[in-house]
Amino acid sequence: MTGGRLLAIDTSGTNALVALGEPDGTLIAERRWPAGYRHGEELLTRIDEMLTTAGIPKDELGGIVVGTGPGAFTGLRVGLATAKALARGLDVAIAGVATSEALLDAAREAGGFAGLRPVLMLPAGPSDRVLVAGGRASLVRGGDEMELEPGDVAVAVDLPGRASDEAVALGSKAETGLAAALLRLGAARLAAGGDDVAMLVPEYVSLPRGVAVQKGEVRWSHDHR
Repeated sequence: MTGGRLLAIDTSGTNALVALGEPDGTLIAERRWPAGYRHGEELLTRIDEMLTTAGIPKDELGGIVVGTGPGAFTGLRVGLATAKALARGLDVAIAGVATSEALLDAAREAGGFAGLRPVLMLPAGPSDRVLVAGGRASLVRGGDEMELEPGDVAVAVDLPGRASDEAVALGSKAETGLAAALLRLGAARLAAGGDDVAMLVPEYVSLPRGVAVQKGEVRWSHDHR
C-alpha cells in the first residue's frame, strides 16, 4: 500500500456512505445519506464532492476499502463494482471488509457492552431477519422470536418497527461509527496486502427468493463475476 489517503465505500444497507481516511485508517471525512434502493444514482457524485472538499484528487488515493455486506443485492453490486473500477483505474490496492464485522466493531467502540456480546440483527427480506455473531449468520423467520445466548445484546440495523427500541438505538450508534470502523479494519487489511480485486465478492441475502437454509444457518449468495 502507498502512503496515499484511503477511500471507503459501503452500500450494503438503506443508508450508503463514503469516507476518506489517513493511510493508518484514521477518519478524515464522511458522507452518509439515505440511498434506499438508488445507490447508483448518487455514489460517484458523493465521492467526487467529498474528495473535492478535502482537496484530494482521485489519483492521490492510496487504497480503496469496500463493505462487502451482507446486505441488499442491488446496493452491494453497485458498491463493489464502483470500488473495483476505482482500484483498477487508479492502480491501487483494495480491501473488502464485511459490513457486519465493521458494524459490530463500531458497536463495541461506542461502549456499553462490558461483559456482553453485541449480536447484529439485519433485515432479510420484508419479514425475516438475520443474526450475525462470531462470524456466523442465522436466519430468524418472520413471526419467530430471536434466540439470544445469555450475555448477548441485539444491535438492529435497518429494522425500525421490527426490533426493540433498545436494539434499534444501538444499531443507530453502530451506523454512526461504521465509516471509522471500515477504515480502521480496511487499513489493517491493506497493510497485510489487501485483496485480489478479481476474487472480491459481495455477500448478499437473496431473500425472499430462495435463500438456502441449512440447520438454521443462512447460506449467503456470492457473485463471482
